[in-house]
Amino acid sequence: MKRIRIRYATISLFVLLLTIIPAYLSAQTVLEQKISKISAIKEIRPLETSEFSEKYVTYFTQPLDHRHPEKGNFRQRVIVSHVGFDRPTIIVTEGYGASYALHPKYREELSTMLNANMIFVEYRYFLESTPEPKDWQYLTAENSADDLHAVTTAFKNIYPGKWIATGISKGGQTTLLYRTFYPDDVDISVPYVAPLCYGVEDGRHEPFLRNVSTSEHRKKIEDFQLETLKRKATLLPRFEKYCMEKNYTFNAPIEEIYDYSVLEYSFALWQWGTPISSIPDANASDDDIFNHLLTISEPGYFTPDSPSASFFVQAARELGYYGYDIKPFKEYLTIRSSKGYLHRLMLPKELKDMNFDKTLSKKITTFLKKNDPKMIFIYGQNDPWTAAGVTWLKNKKNIHVFIQPNGSHLARINTLPEKEKEEAMKLINKWLEDK
Repeated sequence: MKRIRIRYATISLFVLLLTIIPAYLSAQTVLEQKISKISAIKEIRPLETSEFSEKYVTYFTQPLDHRHPEKGNFRQRVIVSHVGFDRPTIIVTEGYGASYALHPKYREELSTMLNANMIFVEYRYFLESTPEPKDWQYLTAENSADDLHAVTTAFKNIYPGKWIATGISKGGQTTLLYRTFYPDDVDISVPYVAPLCYGVEDGRHEPFLRNVSTSEHRKKIEDFQLETLKRKATLLPRFEKYCMEKNYTFNAPIEEIYDYSVLEYSFALWQWGTPISSIPDANASDDDIFNHLLTISEPGYFTPDSPSASFFVQAARELGYYGYDIKPFKEYLTIRSSKGYLHRLMLPKELKDMNFDKTLSKKITTFLKKNDPKMIFIYGQNDPWTAAGVTWLKNKKNIHVFIQPNGSHLARINTLPEKEKEEAMKLINKWLEDK
């Protein structure tokens, strides 16, 4: 009797599944069904959106090391935003985490301007795309390019039209290195404010800051930095209290972190285009001086466990970074030299002795010199990262460099003067029409 009941229950369950599965599949959109056929994707979740007809967060299985898949896998977060199967597709080569792209109103600039689909790829070793355990040896530019190649290859079966790669800052670097490693993956590349550094302390940023904007503006900035150092005895206790309240830990004494925050100030101010008029005068109160310093140069930047730790590892390994000019401030500094600060302050202890490998920068430079892919670079005139930009590229038919006058790290196509904006969009639209 029990056997009959078990068989009956099994048959009933089978019949129920036969009715549920087709109902579930029919409830899926065409896009969901297409995504679910990508073997590397094991999870799809719908997202709210006011900008697209459909939006999903997916998790793409990637090898830790694309050259050695046997080393293991991790899940990479990929956000899919849909307009139409016949539209161009923007692949956003984010250099950091993807959380902000989950917002219902988020839409990348070119996706808006071209009414294009958007594939947003979170960078490996950030947020939900972090392998466990976090083995730093697999955090390389080449592996990140391989990640993008795998995603693009999979989604081209869904979106067969023209593809544009774009990213901002480190994401712009990623756009550039992706084009270098896989020249034919996309039709157009648009890196925003993308540096191409040649060393851990590249050497071009310090002289850039000595000549940026006007002498009056530079003096205003340097005077403020000097004032914060002259008031160090007074401001350091509240600086230390602030860091304790934030639970910051550092790899150097607090008075040295104070020095570095002051040194970072000029770079950060120009990077984000903070108005010079916002800088307090030398006779300002301690509160005004202190609050302004922290607004521009927050000391959490120098913690070894910051959200940017994975970036600092790559900067030390192959992406490069910038140094500080301490000469104008030497009389008031606790530190005698800032050389090697990235390794000393911001890297995990096990990577303190990491050597910089110039192979990547040489590979990218050679690629840009010898080739002429369809690329548009956008930079801000006053952005210190422009010191390491590819502004030296001249006389190319397809590679174009646009610099926003007095622009910062927020330079985009939409912030360019109208003439240059029209020129850039005319190029992109022409390239989209090319066979």
